[in-house]
Amino acid sequence: MNSSFIEKCINGDASLDEIDNYIDEWHDSDSDMSLELHEFLGMTWEEYSLWVVKPRFLAWIINARRKGVISSEEKFKQESQPLAARSYSTKESLQSINWLKSIGKI
Repeated sequence: MNSSFIEKCINGDASLDEIDNYIDEWHDSDSDMSLELHEFLGMTWEEYSLWVVKPRFLAWIINARRKGVISSEEKFKQESQPLAARSYSTKESLQSINWLKSIGKI
């Protein structure tokens, strides 16, 4: 399999603003694609869910992968303390709450 979008970003072979091109490639593929979009992009389901709600977190996802930081899902499992979230607006707060509910974290 060719390198994923995430792998190419980590290696410096793709830039963040090229993600739409990769999504188009997935949609336009004539082959029998057995990969879900998040798999094609090289994201875990959690990373993809976060990116869909907060596209600006794409750089964070790639940086975390580059540095070998454990996924936030595993971090959630390891944490015994509650986490605090901050946002810039009420709308953003509600989106974050809805996302956390959708992935079963609250």
